[in-house]
Amino acid sequence: MIKKTITSIFMVPTLRFPKDSLKNNGFINGYVRDDKNETQYEDAVYILFKPENLDKFREFLDHEYERTKAVIEDYDYEDGFVVVVYQLDKKYKKDYELVKQGKYSKTSKAFQNEFPKSVKIIKSGLSKDEISLQTRIFKKSQDLVEFWEDKLGITFEDDYEVWDGFDESKEVLEIDKIKELCLIEKS
Repeated sequence: MIKKTITSIFMVPTLRFPKDSLKNNGFINGYVRDDKNETQYEDAVYILFKPENLDKFREFLDHEYERTKAVIEDYDYEDGFVVVVYQLDKKYKKDYELVKQGKYSKTSKAFQNEFPKSVKIIKSGLSKDEISLQTRIFKKSQDLVEFWEDKLGITFEDDYEVWDGFDESKEVLEIDKIKELCLIEKS
């Protein structure tokens, strides 16, 4: 399974996609760079899709170009992968830097307000509201503190964060690796 990047968790949501539009169009992950693309954009995210329905995806993409000026470009890779590059909102530049430093709880209130406070979770056919992952990370929720204390065998200090740090090497789109992982998942 392809693990969600920190870019997907903390940067992609600030682009304010219409509900379910990513999931419904084959969203895989967000990245800060693409190792195969000659043009590397500053303060941008590279969003990887593998749409099942290209007509529906084209409609989504056309809508995105109309909805926001943040779309910089889109391009295709073989085997049905599509990358859409978005410019990140400059008003959160300091917050994105804090995310890259792993200082999630230090991000601004305005940035934190970009994320839903709760999400609907469906378990065994039943729907319930749960505090969103981002909110739990920003607020250093007790369940995450306990998870890390158990996992690492330490007592948490106030200045510790409750999520992995940002490792840029894990935030770079490497399409060949993604293709391999997708082949493994299919088999």
